[in-house]
Amino acid sequence: MTSSLASALQHDQLINALKHYQEIFWYPPETKDCEHGLNGVGLRRADIEDAEQRLTRFAPYLAKVFTELEASHGRIESEMVSIPNMQKHACATLNLPTTGQWWLKKDSHLPISGSIKARGGIYEVLAHAEKLALEAGLLQPDDDYTIFDSAPFRQFFAQHQIAVGSTGNLGLSIGIMSAKLGFRVSVHMSADARQWKKDKLRSLGVNVVEYASDYGVAVKQGRKAAENDPLCFFIDDENSKTLFLGYAVAGLRLKQQLNDHQIKVDAAHPLFVYLPCGVGGGPGGVSFGLKHVFGEHVHCIFAEPTHSPCMLLGVYTGLHDQISVQDIG
Repeated sequence: MTSSLASALQHDQLINALKHYQEIFWYPPETKDCEHGLNGVGLRRADIEDAEQRLTRFAPYLAKVFTELEASHGRIESEMVSIPNMQKHACATLNLPTTGQWWLKKDSHLPISGSIKARGGIYEVLAHAEKLALEAGLLQPDDDYTIFDSAPFRQFFAQHQIAVGSTGNLGLSIGIMSAKLGFRVSVHMSADARQWKKDKLRSLGVNVVEYASDYGVAVKQGRKAAENDPLCFFIDDENSKTLFLGYAVAGLRLKQQLNDHQIKVDAAHPLFVYLPCGVGGGPGGVSFGLKHVFGEHVHCIFAEPTHSPCMLLGVYTGLHDQISVQDIG
């Protein structure tokens, strides 16, 4: 960061609010319409549908190896529940009209790893496993994917390694899925990762590498370690299109759930979606899927902790990953 930019940021009203942990709402002053915005991403609706079809192919395997997916026949999905009491309390507290319906999409309860990372992380591992198996001639396109749960497949995947840098949830989803398939796995975890997640991964035979620093260092070291092993595949939370598409499938799934509850989304009935946000891959992917399904009628709002507003800081300044919350104190 240049000294002139640092000086400008020092006197910026929004930056000062961030520095003092104040709750704020920021809307970008210049936004593209939905069509132009989606065209600039470099991915299409067909890519999301391809990801959904891949998950469908793997569903029989997932139902076989994870007991918690037996009832859903291998479908990794969360329920959508009405929250009228929260709506009533919030509207009374904030003096808002109690119009519309409030719902909670419980991605915190997604099976296998219990977070939104079950969408992207597990999907990317499955996509990589499918690619390797097809290239090796172990798998044919019309095979029953339950054959992934067999000794030949596990022995083949044991020759390969998967690595990831994580604060916890992404590493958990990737570690659990990779270990189940038979991959060697290394999860590089930052200081703020929960101990129980490290213990869980180690109990599955995952190599957990701990760092005293933050998430950025864990990702950097994980990427560096993977570069030295030609049979190691590094899953990049900040730059992976495959992860992004795994998250985006949520748009197709939510549309079906809204239909099941006879909830329409159109110009007269807009949908507002509030998404917890870290580095932005998860909510970005979900928003991409929702925009393809609902277009201009859905409004996606990212919500970050006041103590770690890294996405807001990056987008607001235009510096993206070239600026850190540490840079503003």
